[in-house]
Amino acid sequence: QVQLVESGGGLVQAGGSLRLSCAASGSIFSINVMGWYRQAPGKQRELVATITSGGSTNYAASVKGRFTISRDNAKNAVYLQMNSLKPDDTAVYYCKANIGSPTAAILYWGQGTQVTVSS
Repeated sequence: QVQLVESGGGLVQAGGSLRLSCAASGSIFSINVMGWYRQAPGKQRELVATITSGGSTNYAASVKGRFTISRDNAKNAVYLQMNSLKPDDTAVYYCKANIGSPTAAILYWGQGTQVTVSS
């Protein structure tokens, strides 16, 4: 079994920065695509950013230029550096990982971490 543990959320003023971390543990053969999603109250969960095992990244238009996704394969971890935060960035942020094995590829989700940006 695999577990994703997130950290780094909190309260920050508009214009500030936060760095989210997500570390995978358990029986891991390989980690393919990893990403961050977010969900605000009453809203659908939306993609924020993804990164492949080779380092290719993809960002939602609303965060491009402000957020940076990265990963450390040796630590089975993915990070999200969030700069120039805005109040509409407020949401629960979820880590997702596509974890491969010789027989299957399974998607795992973290428990979510709250990010609140005040004006």
